Amino acid sequence: MLRWAWRVAFYGYGALATDEYPPFTLQDVPDYPARLRIDYPEQLSRGLVLVKWWLLAIPHYLVVALFTGGGIGGDGAGWSTVGLVGVLVLIAAIVLLVSTRYLRGIFDLVMGMNRWTLRVAGYIFLMTDRYPPFRLDMGGAEPASEPVSAGMRGQGR
Repeated sequence: MLRWAWRVAFYGYGALATDEYPPFTLQDVPDYPARLRIDYPEQLSRGLVLVKWWLLAIPHYLVVALFTGGGIGGDGAGWSTVGLVGVLVLIAAIVLLVSTRYLRGIFDLVMGMNRWTLRVAGYIFLMTDRYPPFRLDMGGAEPASEPVSAGMRGQGR
């Protein structure tokens, strides 16, 4: 489901980075511009299961909330916040409308924030024991050594 959600976000207002409609499949689609790969863990730590999805991930929750706008106020309070990704994608959409070009700096930053968010998701969904790094890997190409990766084919727009 995470792979499909990433393709939809890449197409929509999570990145607004392709005109190709996302395929209706949970399988990997090698020719779609957005791909998510999570290596199957042969073994996970039993002790970490109890604390990593909430206690160890608290610093990441704060960063991801800043990126995505989640967790502050919420719908129960009658208002919600827009994250940094949403603001940058809105700016990119306006620039796309006027100039038909996606600004490289905005694209790289949006991809870095989405990549961070997806690494945290893989960790808190107990798909890996590897603690997500506190860094933005910006741009279209993902470092090859990461077990949870969100990237795209080619150089983007």
